[in-house]
Formats: sequence, C-alpha cells, structure tokens
Amino acid sequence: MDLHKEVLHCLICSLLIYYLCLCEGNGPLCQLQRSVIPGIYKYGDMIIGGVFPVQRSRSTEDLSFTSNPDSTVCDGSFDFRSYRWIRGMIYAINEINRNEHLLPNFTLGYAIHDTCDNVAESVEKTFTLVTGSVKYTPNYQCQITPLLTTVIGESASGISIAMARILGTYHYPQVSYYSSLNVLSNKKEFPSFFRTIPSDTFQTTAFALLVAHLGWKWVGTLAEDNDYGHLGVQLFTEEVQKLGTCIAFSETIPLAFSKTRYEEIAATIKRSSATVIIVFSGDTNLLPLFWEVAKQNITGRTWLASEGWSTSAFVVAKDQAEYFSGALGLAIPVGHIAGLLEFLLQLNPMADPEDLYIKPFWEHAFGCSWTETKLQDNITLCTGHENLLTLNNVYTDVSQLRITCNVYNAVYAIANALNNILSSGNKKPAIEEIKPWQIIQSLKKVRFTDQAGKILYFDENGDPVAKYDILNWYIGEDGNLLYRKVGSYDASAAEDQRLTLDEQAIIWNDALQEPPRSQCSSSCKLGFRKSILQGQSMCCFDCIPCSEGEISNGSDFTECIKCPEDYWSNKNKDSCIPKDMDFLSFEEPLGITFSVLAVIGISQTLAVVVVFIKHIHTPIVRAHNIEMSFFLLFSLILCFLSSLTFIGKPSSGLCVLRQTVFGVSFALCISCVLVKTLVVILAFTMSKPNQNMMKYFKPSHQRAFVGLATLIQIAICVGLISSANLSIKKNRDAVITKIVLECNLELELVFLFAIGYIALLALPCFVLAFLARNLPDTFNETKFITFSLLLFVMVWVSFIPGYISTKGKYVTAVEIFAILSSAAGLLGCIFFPKYYIILLKPERNTRKNVTGHSSLVRM
Repeated sequence: MDLHKEVLHCLICSLLIYYLCLCEGNGPLCQLQRSVIPGIYKYGDMIIGGVFPVQRSRSTEDLSFTSNPDSTVCDGSFDFRSYRWIRGMIYAINEINRNEHLLPNFTLGYAIHDTCDNVAESVEKTFTLVTGSVKYTPNYQCQITPLLTTVIGESASGISIAMARILGTYHYPQVSYYSSLNVLSNKKEFPSFFRTIPSDTFQTTAFALLVAHLGWKWVGTLAEDNDYGHLGVQLFTEEVQKLGTCIAFSETIPLAFSKTRYEEIAATIKRSSATVIIVFSGDTNLLPLFWEVAKQNITGRTWLASEGWSTSAFVVAKDQAEYFSGALGLAIPVGHIAGLLEFLLQLNPMADPEDLYIKPFWEHAFGCSWTETKLQDNITLCTGHENLLTLNNVYTDVSQLRITCNVYNAVYAIANALNNILSSGNKKPAIEEIKPWQIIQSLKKVRFTDQAGKILYFDENGDPVAKYDILNWYIGEDGNLLYRKVGSYDASAAEDQRLTLDEQAIIWNDALQEPPRSQCSSSCKLGFRKSILQGQSMCCFDCIPCSEGEISNGSDFTECIKCPEDYWSNKNKDSCIPKDMDFLSFEEPLGITFSVLAVIGISQTLAVVVVFIKHIHTPIVRAHNIEMSFFLLFSLILCFLSSLTFIGKPSSGLCVLRQTVFGVSFALCISCVLVKTLVVILAFTMSKPNQNMMKYFKPSHQRAFVGLATLIQIAICVGLISSANLSIKKNRDAVITKIVLECNLELELVFLFAIGYIALLALPCFVLAFLARNLPDTFNETKFITFSLLLFVMVWVSFIPGYISTKGKYVTAVEIFAILSSAAGLLGCIFFPKYYIILLKPERNTRKNVTGHSSLVRM
C-alpha cells in the first residue's frame, strides 16, 4: 500500500507540474516543497546538492534494546566552521551565476542538507537529493526540482563512503571537500567519487618524511575508531618502518565517550618513552582525550596533527595550551576568496528565511533565543539586528581559508564540467538531456585555474595534486594556541624536494631550541653497532663494539662494515687503516737477539780459526785433519751468516740468497763432518799391516767428496729456484691485523728440499760416528761428532712441528733458531773441547795425551 501511495504521490506531482509549470521560486508549489524538504534551497536550471555536518548528532542512551531505539537526531550543537563552508558554496554558485563566460544563459541552484555528522542522516539526505522527496522510495523518482547534477560532500570519510555507494549506484558524481581516506581512490569500488582534498596516502607519506627528517625513531600513534583513523595509522606505520622508525604504542580513540578508555590511553602515553605522538582523527573525538592528557599533567610530548584536526580552533582550551604547544600538523594550503567576508557579513535571518540553519546559527553566535520559552537569565530574545562584526568565532575568520576553498573549488569544478558538456559539439544538448554519467566523464577531464592562479584537475583516481602546509602550534600573547606555516609538502615536486621545513622557525614544546629526541635507545656512536634486544622492537637495542677488522663510521649501524683485504680497523673502530707490513726486522728485539747470536757465533768460529792457526803444529790440531777442520770452520761461518739473511724485509733476491746460502753452507758443513768421521774410522780400523785404506782416501779425494756433495746441493737449489715464482707472498692469515711478508711457497720448498738433502748426509755420518765412538783414543773425535750430530738431528726434528705450528714472522724465527742452534752445536761439540785444551789445559796438548796407546795418525 505504501508503494502505491508513493507512486500515486509522484503521479499527482507530475500532473501538477504539467498544469502549473515549473515555478520560479515564488509559487505555492515550491513553497510546499520547501516546507516538506528541510534544508537550504535555491532553484535554477541545474541543481548542485550539498551535505555538511552543521549540527552534531546525538544517539539514544538506552542501549538495552528493551524498546525500539530512537532515531539519531541532531543535538543542537552548532559548527560555525561547517556553516562557513555552506556559505562558501552558496557564494561560489552566486558568483558563477553572475559570470557571463561560465554557463552563460544557465543558472545553478542548490539543495543543501545537514548530515549531523552521522552516517544514517547522510544516507537519508542522499536519497532525498536523488529522489526529490523526503518520504522517498529507492529507485523511484518524484523530482519536482530541476536536474540534480552533482553532490558536494561530505567531510567525514566514513560518511562519504556511505554516500558514494548510493550515488555510485545511480551514477551521480560526488565531490568531497574533506574526505581523505585512501580507499576512496579505488575507482572500481567508488567510480563516481571525486575530491578536492588529497588522499591520506600522501598525508601519511608527508608525515613519514617529516619524522625521518627530524630524526625521530620512536613514535606513538593514536587512531580514531573509524576507517580514517585506522587506515591512516596503518599507512603511516608502513611508511615509517621503511625509514627505520618504530611504533612505540598504538591506541584507538573511541567514538562514544568512555572515561575509562581515555584514562587508559593517557596512561599509555605517560608511561611510554616516546615523546612524539601522531594522531589521525577528526577534531570532535579528541576533546575528552585532551582533557584527560591535561588532567594527568602529561608534558614534554610533541603532537603531530593529521589534517582532520590540525586547524581546529576548539580542540584545545586556553588552560590546556601548554600541553600542546610545539605541535606540528598538516593542513591544506591557505587560500583566498575575494569578497567572501563581505558575503558572510551580509547574513540576515530576516533576509534569508529559506535558510533553515540561520536561526540556530544566530542563537549560538549571539547567545539569544527566537522563542520566549527558552529564555533564561543569560539568554535574551533574538532580534535579527545583532551585528556580525562583533563576532569573534571561526565563521567570520577568513584569514585561514582551507576547506572553504576546497568547497569553493568543488563548485567551480562542477560548473566547468557542465560548461564543457553544454558547449561541446555542433548540437548543444538540452539540460534535460544531460545524464549524470556524462558529468562524471566531464569531471575526469576538467581543468581550470582557481583564484590563486593554480591549475586544478583530477587524476585518474579522482584526486587533486597533493600539497600540504606544515603548521606549528604556539602560544599567543593572549594565552591561546595559534598556528603558523613552517614548511610544506608538494607531491608533484622532485622526490628530494617534496618536503621543505624551516626548523629555525619552529617553536618547540618546553622552550627547546632543537627538535626533541624520541628514541627507544640512544644512538650508537662511532665504532659500535646495534644489537636488537630479543622480543622487542628493532628500535630498542644495545650498543656493542664492532669486531676486529670491522668499523662503523656512522650512528645506528645494524652491521659493522668489514675493512678491505689489506686494511684493518683502527683503535676506535671508526675507520679502516692500511695493515702494517710485518716481517722479522733488525730493529725489533727478536731480530736484534738473533743478530747478536749470529755475530757471537761468527766471532767464536773466527776465534777458533785464529787459535787453530796459531797452534797449528800442536798435536791436538794436527791429530784431527787440519784441512777438513778449516773447511768445517769456514762452513760454520757461512751457516751463522746465512741466519742473518733471514732477517729483514723479504725481497725476491734476498729469498733466493737465504735459501742458497743456507743449503750450501750446511751441505758443506755436514759433508766435512762426514769426511772427518770417515777419516777417523779408516785411520783407526784399517791401521793393521797391509790394510791401510788411507791411500784410497787421500786429502784430494776428501776435497773431491766435499766438493761433490756441495755441488749436488747447489744443483738442487739452482734447479728449484729457476722454476719457482720469485714473487713475495703477502700472508694475510698468519696475523689478522698485519700483512706478513714471506718468501713465496715455492722458495720455501727449496728450503725444505735443502734440509732433506742435508739430512741424507747427516744420517750416515751420525751412524758412523756412533759406531766409532769407542775407538781406543784418549781424545776420540768421533765421540764429539756423535754428540754434535745428535744435537743437530734433535734440532731439525723438533724444527718440523715448530715450523708447522708457527705462523707469520715467527716461522722465520724458528728457522733462524734452528740454524743458529745446529751451527752452534757443531761448533761447540767438535771444536770447543780442543779449544779448551789448547787455551786452558796446554799440558794435555801432547802426543801421549792425544793418542794414548795408539799411534798418532797424521791427517
């Protein structure tokens, strides 16, 4: 039955229009409609709809659902700022109607409604605009008003989403002036939605750059419990985490008043070490929370205000200003609308009776009442002659026009889109032929210049070019919070030039001269790196020093930098320095010690030579093969000298010299010892008649044997050296902090082969000397040769594990020690007993004492 009534009502309306024609705004039918449809109406050839949150909503307090809940109603509180937006829309439409170039011969009208900042009210007003009736039936239109072209609104993103779903279904374009939620850029879900305010995607990017620019690593977030708050915090979190900033806490601001919840949020803020807090919210829901922040005396916090409340005049009371001074916020750039102030001051309840919101405005602005029933002690009766110039509220403040300019530009965008449709093609369409979807297509292509000279257009997502002012809150002379521009963000600029900030102009909280610090842990200084604490955010860490060979030359390094191959970290581990070239030098204590020992060995050997020459005719010298003794002493001098070639900075020539001198000198030495041993054995064991073998081992043969043995060593050395790589090896593994200069490994093999050949000579010599140790001679030299070779073998056998286990220059030290100790052993064991008798026991230097019962063997 209700459906039939609606259809019948529409039919009657159509018949009345047909017979009475369209009224010009003064006929009885129009008056009837104005009384039926609440709002602000002005008729024209085309209508622009508008929805604004003039009054705030009040929901029923009875949540028990024991009875049918009352519908949401407006509670009577009045938003002067929103009402200024309405007047700005009306002013723009009047201005266009006077424009001879924009929509000539056509007039724009308007139908403006109050949503009470409530989704249910906005849905109802949207259907009213689409159907043309308060008692609407979806999908049925009883449109007695002119063509509805577009709807401007709403401010809250959640309300705009609800409206966009309805308007999108019927292909009506919607242009929002304040809804910034990023999901509204999705053209698949909201194909007819446009806006003159940037998407939150850009706002969160701007905030992330601001936080990174000021060096804040530890921030808290507060989100209004709706899509705007939650998605704003989500996008911001994703952006700042890319830049190394962490979220200390994240709290949700309830939409319904909850004292307990506000106390919990304030306690979280007070307990947290984060001194920077970003808030994504509208202004209304922040009031009770800010009261609680002031009540708990939470100071020393820097607040970052989203565009939804950064310019709100009533968020912070005068006595709370100290808690929020120093806040930074993003806002739409300030604009200017010429003549708007004069238009606002022309408002008169007597001259504008069609404006249903003018009387509530008047009552709230001047503290009066239009009805005597509401009169109280401090409330007088409104006369309509009150002077708007005496007002000191946001309605008459046109110094910071931001959202009002967005409304103004939305009207002009629609007018330009309509003008493009009406002026395109040879055959201009009639007004009644224009379809809403055509306006959508025209809005996508519209491009015009505003009063400030800026080119405005919508991108593929229906969004404008993102530009923000960065505002700084400070306490004015009267004690109230004021704000001023200290920077800007322009998404169309080059990436490194999008954010500009004048830090010197910022007034920080607590009279700080520089940005406050906000971090979970103090920055790690040079030479240290961050060690993330288990189970905590990456911004909470300990600072530990870099390992050896690694540096950190900046703050907050998560990993230390490994120095290049030939470099090492300095003492402070903040820079890499070239590694020292390490080798056994003559200047260091070990090199000096070995040098002194070698010189002593050479000196002692020369002393023996001198003593032997001086006492060459004594029995003890003549009894032990004088020629081979001098060859042996000469070879020992070479052995001691060869040790000196192992000291000093290695070079290819020095490496060749040390291997050659070492191998040849010890080959000569051991071959001489072997000859002496053979001579002794042959002299004592083959001394029977007709068994004298010495004639077959004459001195010439002895010299030949020594020469041959030495030549074989020389051949081995020359052969291996000629095929070896003569470059110097840089050993980086032996001593990690230094580069040890060593002879090439192939040259070291020459050293080992030389030792192997010397061992071949020493082994039979040792065996023969050991077997001849008991020959009947008072001063049997084979005993001393046995001891010397035993010491020689012990030294070089112990050299093997020492050589393998030692690294760096100490390998060279082991080699030198083996050379000096083995040479000293041969010198001491073979010659010092004779040396002792010659110098200290000359009475024993007789033939009898030397030979005992044996015959003296002249060698």
